[in-house]
Amino acid sequence: MSIEIKTATLEPIRHTFEHTKRRFGDKPASRYQEASYDIAPEQNFHYRPLWQPEKELFDQSRTAVRMEDWNVHKDPRQYYYGTYVQARAKLQEVTESNYAFFEKRGLADRMNDEVKAKIIRCLVPLRHAELGANMNNMFAFSYGTATVLNQGFLYQSMDRLGIAQYLSRIGLLLGGNSTENLVAAKEFWMSDPAWQGIRRYIENALCLKDWFEVFIAQDVVLDTLLYDLMYRQFDEAITEQGGSDLAMLTEFMQEWHKDSSRWVDATLKTTVGESEHNRETIAGWITDWQEKAVADLAPLAEIAVGDGAINASVDVLNKRLAKAGL
Repeated sequence: MSIEIKTATLEPIRHTFEHTKRRFGDKPASRYQEASYDIAPEQNFHYRPLWQPEKELFDQSRTAVRMEDWNVHKDPRQYYYGTYVQARAKLQEVTESNYAFFEKRGLADRMNDEVKAKIIRCLVPLRHAELGANMNNMFAFSYGTATVLNQGFLYQSMDRLGIAQYLSRIGLLLGGNSTENLVAAKEFWMSDPAWQGIRRYIENALCLKDWFEVFIAQDVVLDTLLYDLMYRQFDEAITEQGGSDLAMLTEFMQEWHKDSSRWVDATLKTTVGESEHNRETIAGWITDWQEKAVADLAPLAEIAVGDGAINASVDVLNKRLAKAGL
């Protein structure tokens, strides 16, 4: 008796969803592609926004930037909800360990009062700026056009809320879990001359109607200057003054900015490369907002780091813009 073993290949009826099939071909699509591309409706809307009846939902005229297809954007991190949550969970796990170690070892007691006072004045008030960044990115998410781009704004917005909370915890850790430092930081934000320029900048950005200009003002210009100034230069300066343990508490912000910058750079480069119109429009926005940001950050830069600090941050921004084709 002989046994003959045969194999049979079963061809699946479908390889992917119709919307990814139209864009990427009849082949298995990645989870990122399935969850990101061609999700937002483009026609046959049931109603117009009651608060803005002259516009359609996801109306492309909400920004001066023009794209033939907004779905040409791509997040190099390939974040959709699942991968985003997993990535942030890993980063948060490390951060929580750092905070627990800082508190358990009483590292705040190793800092002298002068260093603590400088951190409370120069760093902790950023929690208010982060809440402004949260609102700006949520605005871009609400009025943007394509899911592949909008979900990036949503993740950016939620990250800024988390950073604001970590900055609040820094204030609590340095004050023995007393809210005194948070009250002082708010007073600096409200009345200290060093902070009024940044406060004005963010409030002006909150009033913008063009969601892509909000992206330029917040995520491209201000974030590049502010994160280089506070999480690189200020970190180095405070380390020399005896506050080296602060780096444990700001590692989340540093790693997050590296991760976020990949998406920001990709979005900027793709949009600029679409047309000369986009290049000129975005270049004009950058010129205006960079001038404002440099002037508004200068007082804080001088107090936090010293002379020439803001110029070093401007160099970082210019290099980043050059890579994007500006």
